[in-house]
Amino acid sequence: MSDPSAPDQGVTDELAALRAQLLAKDERIDALLVQVGELTAQVQALVLKLSKDSSTSSKPPSSDGPGKRPRGGSSRTRSGRKPGKQPGDPGTTLRQVDDPDERIAIPAPAACAGCAAPLLEEPVREVRRRQVFDVPEPAPVEVTEYAAEVKCCPGCGTKQAGAFPAGIDSAVQYGPETVAKVADAVLAHHIPVHRSTLLVMELCGIKVSTGFAASLRGRAARLLETTFLPAVRALIATAPVVHADETFTRTAGGTVFVHAAVTEHLTALHTGDRSAKTIDAGDVLPHLTGVLVRDGYAGYAHLDHVLHAWCGAHLLRDLRGIHEADPEGQLWARAMADTLLEAHRLAQAVRAAGREELDEAELTAIRRLYAGALARSRQDNRNKTSELAHHARTLAKRFEKHRDVILRFTTDLAVPFSNNQAERDVRPVKVQQRSSGGCWRTLQGLADFAIVQSYLSTATKWGLSRYDALKRLFSTGAWIPHALTPDATSTAA
Repeated sequence: MSDPSAPDQGVTDELAALRAQLLAKDERIDALLVQVGELTAQVQALVLKLSKDSSTSSKPPSSDGPGKRPRGGSSRTRSGRKPGKQPGDPGTTLRQVDDPDERIAIPAPAACAGCAAPLLEEPVREVRRRQVFDVPEPAPVEVTEYAAEVKCCPGCGTKQAGAFPAGIDSAVQYGPETVAKVADAVLAHHIPVHRSTLLVMELCGIKVSTGFAASLRGRAARLLETTFLPAVRALIATAPVVHADETFTRTAGGTVFVHAAVTEHLTALHTGDRSAKTIDAGDVLPHLTGVLVRDGYAGYAHLDHVLHAWCGAHLLRDLRGIHEADPEGQLWARAMADTLLEAHRLAQAVRAAGREELDEAELTAIRRLYAGALARSRQDNRNKTSELAHHARTLAKRFEKHRDVILRFTTDLAVPFSNNQAERDVRPVKVQQRSSGGCWRTLQGLADFAIVQSYLSTATKWGLSRYDALKRLFSTGAWIPHALTPDATSTAA
């Protein structure tokens, strides 16, 4: 006789089958969760890779493509100023002058247009003036001949000739005004050689050959490399704060870099590869005694005789790339970016107040925010094996290892937050490359460009126009700065 309390065999089998089904579902769910985790990591890696543009990495703005705005937008904040001319700025509006070169009188009508009453005898009540500013048509080209007399010495028979003025070296040549105008188009405004000759012909009425226009960069570089360039390099080496940067070009079928060592008023460019040896070949950075502001490129690490400061703008872009790939899982990147921006705001406020340094309480607050963001980075990436987590940990280690270098702008207010000065000074390299068909044909052409651009950039920083600088170069010799900054009581001479 069976035990009535024992479970029915069929029910037992059903329960076993149900347990097996639940176990299979749990295993399937676990497998799906693993798959979701793997796919999430892949998506984060793809977002990190595809979202890299000039706002989330060190890629140049030109790489964003035409008509494409960076995903992250600009890191700049609103200034609160309205567009257009600011209060107090003198402006450049065209205004009437009291002594025009020519006056054309326009008489009043002889009779009233309304009632036909005669007006010839009526006195003039007012004069309404309108002035037109224009340039005259190009004057015909002036040809000046220098005729040097030659005489024969009656004593020894030697021929003695009159001396030509300085700069008159050929039987036929262009004058300094023509040379300066063509050089201004080709060298200063990056206009292609053939188009520059057309522009000068249309505006000035003189036709020059493309060969002449193409030769000007080399001529200018030869005049500058032994006079201007050594003087500027020596001055930059004594500056308390120097900016350094580099940008690549396509030259002679390969990749060549243009290196920059600059200050607010001086520029020195040179070319080569990206090695430490080439960086030193610029003959500036090895002799520095102040602070070097740069990006995180390791090629500058061998310069251990100076204090280094990293560009905050580069770091903000790196942090934005990490945070946008996983906004909820990489909160530390946003916290660190906010810390840098707050430190920058505080440093600006201290400078505006006329203070020479941040006080200890302000520095302590910045260090605490910085340390808090680093602690959050460890929490956000603990036990994570994704590619994004790997990049995040690498960036966090950089912030931890180079804390003093990154925060240099808070302990020395002479150091700016970003390396924008150097980035602005190397930008003409890309402008010239675009106007030259996307590449440089010869290494010498790129080297000559670097020398000439150093001269033009420095001259404009001192308030000298590029045209005047080039005219002086091709007539009386290169203009050379005499100090780190322009004199407060005089203009560039």
